[in-house]
Amino acid sequence: MSEIEIQARRFDAPESQALIRAALADLGQRYGGNGDDTPVDAAEFEPPAGTFLVAYLDGQAVGCGGWRSHGDDGETAELKRMYTVPTARGRGVARSVLAAAERSAREQGRKRVILECGDRQPEAIAMYTSAGYERIPNFGFYQDEPGCLSFGRTL
Repeated sequence: MSEIEIQARRFDAPESQALIRAALADLGQRYGGNGDDTPVDAAEFEPPAGTFLVAYLDGQAVGCGGWRSHGDDGETAELKRMYTVPTARGRGVARSVLAAAERSAREQGRKRVILECGDRQPEAIAMYTSAGYERIPNFGFYQDEPGCLSFGRTL
């Protein structure tokens, strides 16, 4: 089995953007539309305010995810753009990216990670809950939409 390599990349780097486009296409199939209309700025993922990570297997970019600061207290990170290509699913890519994102957020002084996803992402929900995330009040762009699920975890 190949080792998963996680590397920090710019949000607007070509390999990051290719994975983000695939993630949005996947969300678009599940929910319709563009997949996610949440306003996102590449600068939000620049340290120390955030980090974007790309996972590689055998030199191929197969997954991504990152965090950006949330709120004004400097203690909360919001997880965004978690995705694994279908051919690499079930190999621990998402869990590796999640662990690396949490580690990065902790290193930048964050004490909590939050995220929002939808009820049509059962595999993501299962991963987050098994990693210790619990339901929190909905927040963010989709907080009032049916099917929005928000989760959080203390680091």
